[in-house]
Amino acid sequence: MRRTARLVPLLALVSGGALLPPAAAHAAGGPAAAPATPAPVEEEAADTGTEQRTVRRYWTEAKMEAAQPLDALAPRKKGVRLTGSAAAAQSAAAPASVPPTAPGGRDAADGRSTTGDGSTAAGRGTATAPARAARAVDGSPWTRGGAVTGTAGRVFFTYQGRNASCSGNAVTSENRSTVITTGHCVKMGGAFHTNWVFVPGYDGGERPHGTWVATTLYTTPQWNDAEDIDHDVAAAVVAPLNGRYLTDVVGGQGVAFNQARRRQMHAFGYPAAAPYDGSELVYCSGRAFDDFLMSRDLGLNCDMTGGSSGGPWFLDFDEATGLGTLNSVNSFKYGFASGWMFGPYFGVEAQAVYRAAQGTDAP
Repeated sequence: MRRTARLVPLLALVSGGALLPPAAAHAAGGPAAAPATPAPVEEEAADTGTEQRTVRRYWTEAKMEAAQPLDALAPRKKGVRLTGSAAAAQSAAAPASVPPTAPGGRDAADGRSTTGDGSTAAGRGTATAPARAARAVDGSPWTRGGAVTGTAGRVFFTYQGRNASCSGNAVTSENRSTVITTGHCVKMGGAFHTNWVFVPGYDGGERPHGTWVATTLYTTPQWNDAEDIDHDVAAAVVAPLNGRYLTDVVGGQGVAFNQARRRQMHAFGYPAAAPYDGSELVYCSGRAFDDFLMSRDLGLNCDMTGGSSGGPWFLDFDEATGLGTLNSVNSFKYGFASGWMFGPYFGVEAQAVYRAAQGTDAP
């Protein structure tokens, strides 16, 4: 069924050390295994030293400041056809998570597990209206410091010949070089973006941790083939900088999949469309609700604007340490509801993207 409400893509943001445990094997005679998840789509980016130096030089301070939020550049779609459902696969998957790491690859100081409540999602269930969700902080600057000021950052790239920006976040990973963001921040309109870089801790034009160039980009097959908003997820593998890996420099946030819905969340990003200008890290917080209109995504009361796409949503976020468990990303807003932000449910498809990225060597 085609629905006509307009979706407004935001812009993406885009944290590395331990392996995800493999999915539990089914015992003989037990329940049938879930269908195999289609492999993520991979795209080579700047995978040689020469290309990486060229991309890094390309992004001058002036070009970063002039980059526009992606939704200001993208064609406005009148309607979106949502294809398929991940509910069955999600309900069969085991909960999985990776603990956060501090700079230098160490585990988070408190050593706590980041598996959430261990629940497995089983589809949408009964929709919870936004009016019943806990009221969120509406796009406030993050001033409390902590790990998130290093793991979160701005993403810059060239889209159809024009420079654009999103958000992203460094996560714990085997290669210590993985950034999570949204699908439309790596590919839109049939082609992958070029000149893709991640700037962790971006602050008023300053790049305190340097500019990290993507060597490989990944997204879900559903986003790649049909720009299915339910699967607007992506990851980037970034090259070492000055001989060091990303999360050895900035640390990494934990990441979890197949978790219970409607939980307390903190969302971060670098909104760059008015009234924001992309110069600082902004956050919202509140209890997530289920989208009851056109997607299977999670919703949050939040007024962040274009440029925040790809920014992380955290479970169990500790405002004192700035550590949490990444469990979604800023993805889109409805044109008639600017106060609601939506992010994809992190099920088996998102987990496959993460696994593919974190298992890729950073040249």
